[in-house]
Amino acid sequence: MNLVDSSGWLEFFSDGPNASFFAPPIQKLSELIVPTVSLYEVFKRVLQQRDETQALQAVALMEQAMVVELDAAIAFSAAKLSVDLKLPIADSIILASARAFDAMLWSQDAEFEGIEGVRFVRAP
Repeated sequence: MNLVDSSGWLEFFSDGPNASFFAPPIQKLSELIVPTVSLYEVFKRVLQQRDETQALQAVALMEQAMVVELDAAIAFSAAKLSVDLKLPIADSIILASARAFDAMLWSQDAEFEGIEGVRFVRAP
């Protein structure tokens, strides 16, 4: 299983320099999980930068993968990760979701660099 964090989805949608890094896991929707917090972050950013129609199109693709709700187990795990790794709330929820499903986390978010279970590429 794979999980592409919000920065990866945004890079992919904008066809940025690292889009090809994120394309392989995104193109295997049957092996991809998407935390609801990523839906929120991507929808919000695309809405800010473009419009609601494009934001809805972006999350429609994301919802073709397995959407993971924030349940109590993931919330408690995220809180521990946040304290242990000093991660902000959204990043800790994303990492906890990946770990709950034994998924590889793909990111260009510098806060994930060097964390076990993360495939990281530097943002341009």
